[in-house]
Amino acid sequence: MVDPMTWRAAPYLLVTGGFGLGWFVVLSVALPAALTLTVVWVGVPLVMATVLMWRGGAMLERRLMHAAFGVKIDDPYHPRPERGLGAHLRWLLADAATWQDLGYLLMLLPLGLVETALSVVLWTASAMLLIQPILMSLWVATGLHSELTIDSWPGAFVAAMFGVLLFVLAAYLVQGMAWLHGTLATVLLGGSQEERLRASRARGIDAAEAERRRIERDLHDGAQQRLLSVAVDLGRAQSKFDNAPEEARMLIAQAHAGTKAAIAELRNLARGIHPAILSDRGLDAALSGLAARAPVRVDVSVELGERPPAAVESIAYFIVAETLTNMAKHSGATEASVTVVRDHRGVVVDVWDNGIGGAVVCAGGGLSGLADRAATIDGVLVLHSPLGGPTLVRAELPCEW
Repeated sequence: MVDPMTWRAAPYLLVTGGFGLGWFVVLSVALPAALTLTVVWVGVPLVMATVLMWRGGAMLERRLMHAAFGVKIDDPYHPRPERGLGAHLRWLLADAATWQDLGYLLMLLPLGLVETALSVVLWTASAMLLIQPILMSLWVATGLHSELTIDSWPGAFVAAMFGVLLFVLAAYLVQGMAWLHGTLATVLLGGSQEERLRASRARGIDAAEAERRRIERDLHDGAQQRLLSVAVDLGRAQSKFDNAPEEARMLIAQAHAGTKAAIAELRNLARGIHPAILSDRGLDAALSGLAARAPVRVDVSVELGERPPAAVESIAYFIVAETLTNMAKHSGATEASVTVVRDHRGVVVDVWDNGIGGAVVCAGGGLSGLADRAATIDGVLVLHSPLGGPTLVRAELPCEW
């Protein structure tokens, strides 16, 4: 059966030859001119502008790949430096992704011309065969005849049948071209595998370091301060035990309350590191516990068959926990749902709510932290949150059972 994505890919394949020709003409003029002018320094900013131009074209192609083929390709570039011409030149020219972008745009010419030519021929031929009965009817009714019209009813209907077959063949061929184009785009526009792994490890290290600092801060500002207060109260109670027993009892009671509060804080901190219920009973029970503590009704559905690796379980749990916390604080939702399934991507976690929407992933924000946590195992986090809602946070966590 033809994938519905085929009908989104077909328009792109019809015009991709024009894109390829346009980029070839622009780059074949702009790049030699900019390089030639570098001898008088005027070419340096022109080179930077040309590189930025083809980077912009590659970024546009990534968005088109997602719209036409459903292939999501993240921009693989190194972080932009804050200042300095030399630093910006190195940022542009030393990044392998820059030259892979150029290779892709130049590849668009031959690839796009083949795709466009095949698409035009197949769709035009199938359309002409399909409309033969209509052309025959017009000939009979008006006497108008064309060289493209079959002059017999049996022939017109046979042509229409071949048109149906050719139409189906064209749809499958478009599907194949879309897969090939999307694969090549992923290889060239997605950066090298080494770069992706390095970026993923760096984000994972940053996320782990941020988590360590959070735990240290919570211990220092919370439980440690309470335990210090308990020690002071017990010391004061010991000094007053003989002379002021009533005051000593009050201090002991105060120390007792402080001890219970410190235990509660340590328990909450331990739950934040790795909840015991997750280790003992698995993801379904742990997520059900989160849903029970949420301020709105949360439906939970976990269909995994067998337990995934501990790292995947832990990341899925914290993604759901943080997302539900953000929902309670900011979304104004009245209901939500959590769905965890296993498919060809691994473990897919969906958290949905009917709130006001408008959530964004920004540097240093909670959702960015969740994306970094998912990246530690080469997972991805996808956010769909239009203004007015609803909001869907999807985590795709690859794993092998």
